Amino acid sequence: MLTQTETLDDYQVVHYIHRSNWLRAAVLGANDGILSTASIAIGVAAASGARESIVLAALAGVVAGALSMAAGEYVSVSSQTDIERADIAREEQELLERPEQELRKLARVYEERGLSKETALQVARELTAHDALGAHVRDELGITEITRANPVQAALASGAAFTAGGILPLMVTLFLPLHTMEYSLYAFAILFLGLLGGVAAKAGGASVKRAVTRITLWGTVAMILTALVGYWFGINL
Repeated sequence: MLTQTETLDDYQVVHYIHRSNWLRAAVLGANDGILSTASIAIGVAAASGARESIVLAALAGVVAGALSMAAGEYVSVSSQTDIERADIAREEQELLERPEQELRKLARVYEERGLSKETALQVARELTAHDALGAHVRDELGITEITRANPVQAALASGAAFTAGGILPLMVTLFLPLHTMEYSLYAFAILFLGLLGGVAAKAGGASVKRAVTRITLWGTVAMILTALVGYWFGINL
């Protein structure tokens, strides 16, 4: 509750939902870069004792993974954007053809959110007079500037994040001792994943402990399974 000396400008709460689109793409890309590259390198290290093979596999994983992430994110988000545009076009047509029915539909949305029937209708009328399409897109379709996706932004963020994440285990394959390569890759990958989870949680205002636990747990499972596959392949050459 505001005191007598406080104003609305003084009372500000920090929210993080506006970061959700780019943060999701960046975290997903970096997480995949670390985990995929490290897992590939561990699998090859378990099957082969040659550094060249391990480095080549890690490098190929970084390049292919970054391009795949960028392309996949672009296609996925473009599909979402196409659906949003089609829905907005349909809504615009409905407003032209059936304005009264659309007004009642909007009022029903507000009524379901807790407003009385009379208040909901009044709010719907005022918002329709101000920006009918904007009101329906936001409150009926649930599309806002925060949730609307940008395909190019998502693709670039995912590809760049995957590359940044993948370079970390690639550096391990280049410089750390070969006889402990699998363990070094695992240890550094878990460290990198933990740091990523912590930074992402902090940027999003979420629980750091929960994020770090989740990302390191599933990272461990993935790398162990990949190492087992590499070991099985190695002893069956």
